Amino acid sequence: MSDENNQRITGRPAGYNKWVMVFCFGVLVFLGLFYYATQKIQYNWRWNRTPIYFAYQDDIDITSEVDGEVSSIRTEGSEVIITVKGIGEEESYTAPAESLRVTEGEFISPGDSLARYQRWKPGLLVIGLWITLKISVLATILGVIIGIISGLMRISDNPALRWTSIVYVELIRGSPLMVQILIWYFVLGTLINDLLYAYGFGQIPALWYGVASLACFAGAYVSEIVRAGIQSIHRGQTEAARSLGMTYAQSMRYIILPQALRRILPPLAGQFISLIKDSSLLGIIAIRELTKAAREAVTATLQPFEVYILLGLLYLVLTFTLSMYVQHLERRMATS
Repeated sequence: MSDENNQRITGRPAGYNKWVMVFCFGVLVFLGLFYYATQKIQYNWRWNRTPIYFAYQDDIDITSEVDGEVSSIRTEGSEVIITVKGIGEEESYTAPAESLRVTEGEFISPGDSLARYQRWKPGLLVIGLWITLKISVLATILGVIIGIISGLMRISDNPALRWTSIVYVELIRGSPLMVQILIWYFVLGTLINDLLYAYGFGQIPALWYGVASLACFAGAYVSEIVRAGIQSIHRGQTEAARSLGMTYAQSMRYIILPQALRRILPPLAGQFISLIKDSSLLGIIAIRELTKAAREAVTATLQPFEVYILLGLLYLVLTFTLSMYVQHLERRMATS
């Protein structure tokens, strides 16, 4: 079959299979060079130790806090309740039945082991991944809200609203994100927490200042995306909606914003993908997100290659999943 006939049947350009082979060859060359580099530096790969970064079994030791006698051991299902009675005090401890290490009537001292068992716990990368997901979702939601409000303010006829939006967008886009995170945590965070402490309230954790910094940063870019999307809709549609008796808010809600959303969805997705990666900067304010958790794992195990390769793959899974979901939304909106 000729290249022309094959192109007509499959819809692929001429030489498609050849360039697929070129791509695969390039990938193999890259992997080969990477392997060669690791061999030259004599790096000892230890992939067998990487599962502990996701989950591990921790030894749980239940110890006595009083000096006295094990007065009773009562079984309730798969657990036992150990009661230690001392002089003028009594403590009870619950543990799995198979982990029991004492007998009834035994004399023990503070710190003696009553039971010992193992429990599965999430590893550093899983903890960091969960915090990264939580921060990204919260910052995305707040960023969208801030961006929509700021975008509508930007196209408002009210000069106070319009100039406020312009100052906000230019200020945020004109300064590095790391500087904004430091200001949110060390300046605004200190002021807010000191005020709360002065009035007898609890302090706000660092995570929320990290979320606020990312949300404000993303909101500035979302604001410009929303403004451009709204202004891309022909002005005649707004005039037609107003001629039907709709208010400005109704025309925006039912006519303009639904059409603008289709156009701004791809750049919004790109902004949110960047937000997930930007969350890696929050480690500078002691938030154990994914990148900080990976650095802690490297410090503890001295396995930089394995940990950072896993780190890159986890970020790739997050961003690729979001990208595929947005493409699915685009197809649904295109057919609706």
